[in-house]
Amino acid sequence: MNILQINTSARRLQDNGQGSHSTRLANELVAALREHQPAAQLNVLDLGQQSLPELDEATLQALFTPVEQRSEAQAARVAQDMALIEQVKAQDVLVLAVPMINFGIPTQLKHWIDAIAKAGVTFRYTANGPEGLLSGKKVYIVLTRGGIYRDQPADTMVPYLKTVLGFLGMTDLHFIYAEGLAMGPEAEARGLAGAREQIAALFQAEAQPA
Repeated sequence: MNILQINTSARRLQDNGQGSHSTRLANELVAALREHQPAAQLNVLDLGQQSLPELDEATLQALFTPVEQRSEAQAARVAQDMALIEQVKAQDVLVLAVPMINFGIPTQLKHWIDAIAKAGVTFRYTANGPEGLLSGKKVYIVLTRGGIYRDQPADTMVPYLKTVLGFLGMTDLHFIYAEGLAMGPEAEARGLAGAREQIAALFQAEAQPA
């Protein structure tokens, strides 16, 4: 099994327990995965520390320029996105650590999605509609939010991630919610404990005989 953990928080995880809640919980989820699959290989992409370029006009020009006509800079820019795509293709499991930023996903994650969403490469249009080409992967998504948004109209994150990941063929999605993290120490503790219970329940369910 190959696992890709993608951290998207701008905050570092500190040794004293402070810092990114999403990264900490994603680490714990990966640890649970590897407990069940000791031979699993882990790759970590930290977008908070290794930022990706935005999808700007220069990038679009590079993408739509025929390969043989691309400048050296354009070829390098396209190669950066293709490397990210190849990285995803090689994985069996993705673990996304996603904090809520202003009611949406972090910019860092949006840049990654823009990088890997390529017509003819990770999706294609057919006579029967679009077809995602990144199928067969299990995706765990750790959501951390300051307030309570689960199943509420203000939650734009889950519908968006279901739509865009599904469009790319990734439909086996499992969401873990840590909420109320900015509502005081007690609410924060409950939110983190609740997320850990969800992680434990995921792997208890998978351990049950068919």
